[in-house]
Amino acid sequence: MSVFVVDAGVVLKWFVPEIHSDAARRLLSAAHQYLAPDLLFPEVGNAIWKKVRRGELTAEDGKRLAADISSIAVETVSTRSLMIDAHALAVAIGLTVYDAMYLTLAVRLKTELITADVRLNRTVAANPMTAAHVRLVQTFE
Repeated sequence: MSVFVVDAGVVLKWFVPEIHSDAARRLLSAAHQYLAPDLLFPEVGNAIWKKVRRGELTAEDGKRLAADISSIAVETVSTRSLMIDAHALAVAIGLTVYDAMYLTLAVRLKTELITADVRLNRTVAANPMTAAHVRLVQTFE
C-alpha cells in the first residue's frame, strides 16, 4: 500500500463534479493510504461554503457534503507539528504557508503531494529539492 498526501482540492473532487474529478476518483479505487494536515477540513469546508454562496450547491447539499467529507478515510496530522518547517519552506520556494503544510508533510513522509493546483505544482516542481514530492492528480495513474 502506497502512502500519499492529498490536498483539499483533490478531496473536494472526490465528491463534487469538477474538472479532473474523474482522475481524483481513480485514486479511491486503488489501495492507497491518504494523509493530510488537519488544515484539510477547514479548507474543504470553506470551498463548500463558497459553492453554496455562489449557488453552485444548495445549502442542504452543502450540509450533506460537509458531513460526508468529515467522515472520509484521510488520516490527518496536526498543523502545529508542521508549522516551523512549513513556514521555512513557504519562504524558501514562494508558497503560501497553507500549501507548504501539505508539501512539508509529503517531504517528511518521503512521498508525493497529489494536487489539482497547477500553479502549486509548477512552483514545487521548479525547485530541485521539492520536485519529487508533487504530482498533478490528472497525471496520476
